[in-house]
Amino acid sequence: MKILLLNEYFPPDTSATAKIAAAVVDALRERHEVTVLCGRPSYDPSEQHPFYFLRRERRGVTVERVGSTTFPRYRMVHRLLNYLSYVFLSIPRALMIPTDVVLAMTDPPFEGIVGAFVAWLKRRPFVYNIRDLYPEMAIATKIVRPARWVEMWERLHRWALTRAARVIVLGEDTRERIVAKGNPDHPVAQEVRNGYPFVVLHAGNLGFSGAWETVVKAARTLNGDGVGFVFVGDGAMRTEIEASANGCKAIRILPFRPADQIPYVLAAGDLHLVTIRRGLQGVVVPSKLYTILAAGRPVLALVPEESDVARLIRRGGCGVVASPDDPASMAGLVRELARDPERVAEMSRRATALAPEFSRAKELRRFLETMESVYALE
Repeated sequence: MKILLLNEYFPPDTSATAKIAAAVVDALRERHEVTVLCGRPSYDPSEQHPFYFLRRERRGVTVERVGSTTFPRYRMVHRLLNYLSYVFLSIPRALMIPTDVVLAMTDPPFEGIVGAFVAWLKRRPFVYNIRDLYPEMAIATKIVRPARWVEMWERLHRWALTRAARVIVLGEDTRERIVAKGNPDHPVAQEVRNGYPFVVLHAGNLGFSGAWETVVKAARTLNGDGVGFVFVGDGAMRTEIEASANGCKAIRILPFRPADQIPYVLAAGDLHLVTIRRGLQGVVVPSKLYTILAAGRPVLALVPEESDVARLIRRGGCGVVASPDDPASMAGLVRELARDPERVAEMSRRATALAPEFSRAKELRRFLETMESVYALE
């Protein structure tokens, strides 16, 4: 792809977003052609530039700098002049640069709006990488006060969010704020959630090893409490699950999704169900658990206490464990978590922290070492 990155600051600027933009560019340039469109260095730069209208550099990628002002940033009026001069000069230049995707960051604070506008005019996809959320940050830090123009800024920001093909954020709390603004999730995620305030998700095979009767009874207990049990997949037990769930509005069953949609399916669940019915611990290993951890999602393990899954969940603090024979206990845990978003968020963070222990590369390395150790015995 040809990617156009819009951010006012780029090295030799020393701001955090300048450094992050450089890191993003280093990652992208391995496989794609990247052009950075930035301003003259003005954020405590390690080198000063004389005035120019446009300057092109090669830093492993093409860096184009427009002749924005470089006033010291410590007075708000000077910082605003730097912002505006960059925007007014960068938009015409951005329209002339061939690109397949427009990527905007958050310097200036309204750069997302600029990026959406440029992408709209160029009829190209827009990706919005939010480092700081505006205007909320400006209001919270009392840089600006609530006013009519701030309301307009917010409306334009919401418009930019709706224009984005993808919105990249730093964490779940920011994603929740974006969704609260009315910016919809991906259509696949919308279909999964379907209006449920809290979703218990099972994505994968509906086979003989799951404690499905317990799940359906728990769902019936919670029917009408705003909790939805969503199954995405198929398997030998699907027909039986559908029959036993007949009339229960808290249960939905959706078909398998293509591989490129799986991340959106995983992101749509508040709590992910992993289940093994009693007697099959040690016989069945639910590999989906490791995908869930990699997605940074908390786990509801409906498994025997003596199973490895239960031990892992308790050790990592990335979910809760319920007996596969006790629907009331399962329903109680789900009800508690649906009312405690902070606890769910903490379990998500712990899942993310635990996931690298089970990365594919690490496990394959262990497999290789095991094979090589056998050869060493010869």
